[in-house]
Amino acid sequence: MADIHGNGGKFLVGIFDDDDVVLKAVKEVKQAGVRIHEVYSPFPIHGLDVALGHPRTRLGIAAFLFGLTGTLTALSLTAYTEKFDWPMVVGGKDSYSFPVYIPVIFELTVLFCALGMVGTFLVSNGLGPSVKPLMFDLRTTDNKFAMAIDLSKNQLVEGRIEQILKDAGAAEVNVKQF
Repeated sequence: MADIHGNGGKFLVGIFDDDDVVLKAVKEVKQAGVRIHEVYSPFPIHGLDVALGHPRTRLGIAAFLFGLTGTLTALSLTAYTEKFDWPMVVGGKDSYSFPVYIPVIFELTVLFCALGMVGTFLVSNGLGPSVKPLMFDLRTTDNKFAMAIDLSKNQLVEGRIEQILKDAGAAEVNVKQF
């Protein structure tokens, strides 16, 4: 990934008009022995991650751990507050009544999970205020699908890969230099 962030990577970009065509093309291009860098789409395509060979996401584990951290923080905060810092009777219940803790536990669990997942998303996708994202084709934000192929990571020559993309249904094939 170092060569695409400033060190000058050369990519062949196939532009597709339909999501079904690009999904079928991923299978055909991989079967021809071409390593696909990424496919860019204006909306999620069901089954594309499996076709590209991406491993199953572990974001659920991260979300659980952030939520657990929020729950433990809330329990610690309320227990410390009720026992040492500011013990009081709430609604006629004694200071150590668990139902009093439930709203705080719920809110901190959701807060930690949400903020943690935003941070995880930014880090795992290499995004941040100083990162300039790669745009292989501006039309992928509207109605086109782009399949990017890093030429430095493929054994086939550029002309052969271009022909494979066209045979797979690409409406156009462009060379993009970063």
